[in-house]
Amino acid sequence: MAKVKVGVVGYGCIGQRLADGVAVQEDMELVGVVDAAPTLTVRALHERGMPYKLFCAIPDKRADIESAGIPVSGTMDDLLKEIDVVLDATPAGIGEKNKVAYIKHDKKAIFQAGERNEVADVFFHGYANYEKGIGQRFLKLTSCNTTGFVRAVDCVDRIVGVEKVVVTIVRRVADPGDTHRGLVDLLMVDPIPSHQARDLMLIMPHVKATGILVHTPVTHGHIITLVITPKKEISKEEALKAFNEHPRIRVVRIADGFNSNTSLFQYARFLLNPRGDMYEIAVFEETVGLSGKDIVFAINIPQESVTIPETIDGVRACMEMQTDRLEAVALTNKYLGMR
Repeated sequence: MAKVKVGVVGYGCIGQRLADGVAVQEDMELVGVVDAAPTLTVRALHERGMPYKLFCAIPDKRADIESAGIPVSGTMDDLLKEIDVVLDATPAGIGEKNKVAYIKHDKKAIFQAGERNEVADVFFHGYANYEKGIGQRFLKLTSCNTTGFVRAVDCVDRIVGVEKVVVTIVRRVADPGDTHRGLVDLLMVDPIPSHQARDLMLIMPHVKATGILVHTPVTHGHIITLVITPKKEISKEEALKAFNEHPRIRVVRIADGFNSNTSLFQYARFLLNPRGDMYEIAVFEETVGLSGKDIVFAINIPQESVTIPETIDGVRACMEMQTDRLEAVALTNKYLGMR
């Protein structure tokens, strides 16, 4: 079967990770990436020897990129003529503008969480609602936090059912490298329910959810606590067994040194993962417990890389590469080198 041809539009924080993720999928071909300027990620791509072809998003900006000594293979329109599906990783609002070009070229597209929900036909998660994305033209991913805790909620839901969830997110305030945010020496609270809790209910409409969001002056990762009310009782041991068996959940122990968001980031670097990326969320074993019937636990979200597997699942769904959910996610996991 011919490989599905993929293009990545927006070669920044998420786009570079999407490109690397697609490139290792043996049933997909990364045709190229698109950006509009000689950014640091584009300059690094050049210094790496241009493993991916670069296309210019704005024809008038092509000279700016080439003047930096970076070869350009064409325009975004040129790329769109060669591919089957677009992974749009541009800043919020740009993807919706790009959608005009995707429609013009009759291409399917998958957008990241920064876009409005209305940009897509389906709000998508690889494990929780894969079937809804099959054959659809436009999909939109959930945010990094929602992607991560939906994995955990879905994991419990498929064993004993979930009635409701309460989510507390301790959220990094900026991406590493951001200089335009000034939140220092304070914790800022948003009103309930957080958008992530509302988004969970869009993905899993049978689950009632609410949540609190706390912004913190850190840049690496988020810590989330979940209180899940199951439809049938579940023991701590049963929950840990389910988490341990989930390919995109890593159970870690505080006693072993995994006591913070930074410890997970550091560990990914020790594993020699590119950029310190980790695709799995981490469940802290010592936080798993029961409050009456409710199961309580805390997880770490690696915000820059966690949505990459689900985005690749989206390619499989919209292009109808696999119609079976578990077959699809298993292939994504295999090619990404996950358990």
